[in-house]
Amino acid sequence: MMHALCFAASRVSTGRWLAMALAISIASASGQSHAAPAPVAVAETLVQMDHISVQVVGRGSPVILIPGLSSPRATWDGVVPELIKNHRVYLVQVNGFGGDDPRGNLQPGILDGIVADLHTLIVDRKLGAVPLVGHSMGGLVSLMLARSHPGDVQKVLVVDALPFIGTLFAPAATADTLKPQAEMMRAQMASLYGKPFPEQVGQMIARQNALKPASQAKVAGWSARADMRVSGQAIYEDMITDLRPELPKIAAPITVLVPWTDARGGEERVLGLYRAQYAGASKATIRGVGDSGHFIMLDQPDVFARAVMAFLG
Repeated sequence: MMHALCFAASRVSTGRWLAMALAISIASASGQSHAAPAPVAVAETLVQMDHISVQVVGRGSPVILIPGLSSPRATWDGVVPELIKNHRVYLVQVNGFGGDDPRGNLQPGILDGIVADLHTLIVDRKLGAVPLVGHSMGGLVSLMLARSHPGDVQKVLVVDALPFIGTLFAPAATADTLKPQAEMMRAQMASLYGKPFPEQVGQMIARQNALKPASQAKVAGWSARADMRVSGQAIYEDMITDLRPELPKIAAPITVLVPWTDARGGEERVLGLYRAQYAGASKATIRGVGDSGHFIMLDQPDVFARAVMAFLG
């Protein structure tokens, strides 16, 4: 969805800010491959924390998977069956994003809270420097963790996320100039709490975030599950977070998977935007995935699975 917005957001009227916010917030709200994946192993452990819960499955070297805004841990169902053969997989879910108790996420500081919980998890379980895979907002959180706790992170696979989402709304945007829109989105999204999720918005989200009908069906079906109070605060924090000045401080290698289609600008134009955003990261590699919307794991499940396995080596 961020990929789709980068060329159109600046032309959208104020009346559609809510729809755009929801499209971003559900930009990771799907995750199972449309080619039915093998059943995911039952979690051996469920770690409940203030801002996240973590299911632990598999045996081997650790890897942490962080879904995006409004997304449940099932985002990763398509790759988990293969991963657990050689990895101990830590499946994160932000409290409130999967219909569960929001716990500490009804207060400001959600992104920092997620980072703090991840740091605690890594230290308490003595994981050492661990690979991270983060989709959308989960990618931003991964970068935040790598910046704040470099010893926690071996390397990062960012799945369609930017260090500053504001450029999707206006190329010259700053955290300060974007703050009024972010505040409006937060209020509008929070106002949906306790109400039926608008079907029309759900359909728009599906079309903007995924290309294939089966993928779109999953996106539309999952849109209503997140606690919109949590999503509203999280999108506000996401929009006013600009990590571009911090990228030179991140020592861990970063691989960024970027979806593109000819209809949405073509490979060079889209990848050029991402290269510019990640210019400050000396160890960043930008890789395109064609014929895909924001949900690469849905639209191109085989390509995505190969990319994850290659990343983990």
